[in-house]
Amino acid sequence: MRVYWPTTLTELARVVPTGTLAPAPVPVHAVTPALRDWYADADPRDLEEELEYVALGDAAERSLRALAAEGGRRRVVVALDVPETAAAADRGSWTDAQRSRVDLRVPLELGQVVSVHVDDAEAEPDVAAALAALPAADAGDEAARERVEDVEGHELLWYDATELPLLLALG
Repeated sequence: MRVYWPTTLTELARVVPTGTLAPAPVPVHAVTPALRDWYADADPRDLEEELEYVALGDAAERSLRALAAEGGRRRVVVALDVPETAAAADRGSWTDAQRSRVDLRVPLELGQVVSVHVDDAEAEPDVAAALAALPAADAGDEAARERVEDVEGHELLWYDATELPLLLALG
């Protein structure tokens, strides 16, 4: 099962040397029944790839919230392959990023990493604006919510798992 773990570069640099990225239970994003229901009208030929892209985007939104607590400037999502039995039942909600959220009963291990997805430098001003707008957006301010959504226009760069040490070295 492919899962998407929202994190930050600072957190990755801290946990990669240990080999365990996150202890169980760990919230991640994946293709869930609720997400499938959400996209019931999608073209079935492209459905699986589209659903994975949405789960990745939901994880990127959670990474933005982690950045708010840390002060970083780039969203990070790690894609991992875990056993199907590792996932607890999904929450089944259709609200926001909850549609793809699952809790894993096992820790995330470095050996499970398939790829790492990170904002490029061009996204940093929009990430900073989104971070500044988060409190107002959460309070219902529509203009602030739009600023937060602007960051979604930036595609995360893709790095192979073997590039993780280089990515961390470059920061």
